[in-house]
Amino acid sequence: MKTKFTALLIMLCFVLTNAQEFNQKSTIAVLDIDSKGFTLDPIQMGNITRVELDKTGAFEVMDKYDVDYLVNKNGLEINSCYGKLCLIEIGKVLKTEKILAGSVELYGESIIVTFRLIDIGTESVEKTQVMEYLNLRHQVQLMIGLTLKKMLDIPIDQSLEAKLTKKFDYDNAINNPGADQLNLSGPRMGITVFSGEIAKIYKTKESMGGFDAMPVMFQFGYQFEVKYLNEGNFQALFEFIPAITGLDQGFFIPSINILNGLRHNQNGLEFAFGPNLTLTKSAEGYFDENDDWNLASDWNPEIEGQENPFEIEKRLDSRGEFRLKSGFLFALGKTFKSGRLNIPVNAFFVPGKRDSHRFGISMGFNTTKYR
Repeated sequence: MKTKFTALLIMLCFVLTNAQEFNQKSTIAVLDIDSKGFTLDPIQMGNITRVELDKTGAFEVMDKYDVDYLVNKNGLEINSCYGKLCLIEIGKVLKTEKILAGSVELYGESIIVTFRLIDIGTESVEKTQVMEYLNLRHQVQLMIGLTLKKMLDIPIDQSLEAKLTKKFDYDNAINNPGADQLNLSGPRMGITVFSGEIAKIYKTKESMGGFDAMPVMFQFGYQFEVKYLNEGNFQALFEFIPAITGLDQGFFIPSINILNGLRHNQNGLEFAFGPNLTLTKSAEGYFDENDDWNLASDWNPEIEGQENPFEIEKRLDSRGEFRLKSGFLFALGKTFKSGRLNIPVNAFFVPGKRDSHRFGISMGFNTTKYR
């Protein structure tokens, strides 16, 4: 019995010892990272890389002060030491298992980040990772962190990679920090459909107060857009849209939309709402016993022998005067991209009384430009 217990104890110690060795992280040193086209020098670029590598938790990263101490103690020259032979020689002195080397260089409109993981024991390059980014120098730390994760097969944020690498991705605080300078204003055109009682009025003859028109009209205008928030996945927008409706049927119906919107940076979906002001002809009148519409001025007390007994109300009428009518507009849309060309498509709805709603669709085009 005692022999079995002793054997079990020895086996348990063996398992624990091997588990500890298995879980022990490899030591790694990060020296200077070659830097070209940046205000950050190789030492600063190396410090950023060391921090981002430590965040991954994949290695036991040597402290920069320990590295500096050993370098000075052994009289090593690490300036401009970026080649494999030089790095292996220094790695042996530092008694580290691995060394991370690389460069961050600006080439025209691209930033190239290159990292090499060197194994000191085998004196070979274990892994290499090269990634090309947009010229977003203010986001170099994100680029370094993303490249390291790629090299170490650590899952990455795909949306972050798109913002840093895709030239025509939707604008956001990462790839376009100057959001207050970006202007996506442009022309808008589409159709407006009238429903309910207002549609009947438009189809009625002009002699009866109608417009003798189809309740589907062409609309065009121009959208002035200002972003007042551009963070994370969303942009908050202020939109001012003057428009004219009905010119295709000989009418002039001006309107102004003052909207507050929210746009998603990843898919271009947008929701907006706000007041709608429209200048239309309206008149005071009444419905008689036959439910026919008459102008209030048509009633003559001397002829009729009494004051008008019918309720006087105000409604759309081609015989009336121009008056400002208010409503509230809701809109949904999506912006499609083709290179620098943006193609916004929006559907809108303006609720009204007696089922007299307005709805329609509009589209436009603009390009990414800066003031």
